[in-house]
Amino acid sequence: MKMEQTIESKNPLGTEPVGKLLLQFSVPGIICMVVNALYNIVDQVFIGRGIGYLGNGATNVIMPMTVIALALALMLGDGAAAYLSLKLGANEPEHAAEGVGGASVFLVIVGVILAVIYLIFTKPLCMLFGATSETLPYALDYGRIIAIGLPFSCISVGYSGVIRADGSPKFSMAGLLAGSVINLICDPLFIFVFKWGIKGAAIATILGQFVNAAMCVWYYIFRLRHIRLKKEYLRPRLKAIEKICSMGVSSFITQMSIVLVMAVSNNLLVKYGAMSIYGAEIPMTTMGITMKVNQIMIAVVIGLATGAQPIFGFNYGSGQTDRVKKTLKITLIIAESVLICAFLLFQFAPMSVVSIFGSESQLYNEFAVKCMRTFLMLCCINGFQLVSGIFFQAIGKPAFSAILSLSRQVLFLIPAMFILPTFMGVEGVLWAGPVADGMAFILAITLLTINLRKMK
Repeated sequence: MKMEQTIESKNPLGTEPVGKLLLQFSVPGIICMVVNALYNIVDQVFIGRGIGYLGNGATNVIMPMTVIALALALMLGDGAAAYLSLKLGANEPEHAAEGVGGASVFLVIVGVILAVIYLIFTKPLCMLFGATSETLPYALDYGRIIAIGLPFSCISVGYSGVIRADGSPKFSMAGLLAGSVINLICDPLFIFVFKWGIKGAAIATILGQFVNAAMCVWYYIFRLRHIRLKKEYLRPRLKAIEKICSMGVSSFITQMSIVLVMAVSNNLLVKYGAMSIYGAEIPMTTMGITMKVNQIMIAVVIGLATGAQPIFGFNYGSGQTDRVKKTLKITLIIAESVLICAFLLFQFAPMSVVSIFGSESQLYNEFAVKCMRTFLMLCCINGFQLVSGIFFQAIGKPAFSAILSLSRQVLFLIPAMFILPTFMGVEGVLWAGPVADGMAFILAITLLTINLRKMK
């Protein structure tokens, strides 16, 4: 009891009102996730207006490669954030510092290795992810430059979760905002003024990532509030890294499943689209836009849930399960409210969203609207699956988190994408979305109910 009182007196996560904490941590978390999602969206908007839909198709081809890097960075970053919260909740700051130090080094290593691999194998990777003869030249120009920025991307994405868990969500937000502003300013400058085309969009992206990473490393990594990173902690310890990776595996699986979905959907849309009046490129490009727009809504929910993550983790670690349940309830209510608003927009004003990415042919607009309305028909119930996955990750139950992360994308969506087009043609790929959303919702509710009943 004394230990619990000591812990709580040192950290507001155990004493402050849950609503106040959620506002404090989730607003910066939401901004961080949305800004991160906007990196690719901003490129696509300017590319669509300056180059056309073939350029946008090229960014859809490259996106799976960037998401692979994002998956590894989030596994280490979110895992380290959860590890930090649990260890602080258990009053073990030295162990927390060891884990964060090792994860920091691994983030750099992962970024460098991926950059080298992508630079060597850019063309075969583009073909794997659905490039056509018309989109390939744009994809190569864009992808080779994006690969150079991967080490900076891994640092900025991975470390933002640790910074939030350390109690500085505003700094994490500031870093991402700084990078986003750089990207937003440079995109039109490089594309329209300097006439660098799709290469200019890629350069603008990596400049923003560099600024964000620099802020994380130079101004924060050795100034953490609740732990001290000594030099010896920068030597990765296998046991701590294994634990961190297991706690961050939900984030990894979630992102890698997106890679798999994009690879499958791109290739299926090209195949069945070529058999339709829309052709190969229109379905692939419009699905990419739909997924990226939806990614903004998902980013809001994930930002909300990752903001709640240190509250979940600390209070679960210190035995305050009532606060854990209250935080979960509030988080789910907010998440569902956001997604219902998104659903109304996608169903009743889809063209207002599509037109942001440029004006194209009537066939293009027709399929874009159909794609958004159909694929996102049940997006309003996705909050349960997304929040539950991060909730289980935060309380140290990676198995349940992994199951939920796999459920929608891998277990339900991909099989539906293969099956439905055989009966419905290219539109079958679109209908796979609501089928997967409904099944993932049922699974999330079931796992949440079982675990909350056991939680005393």
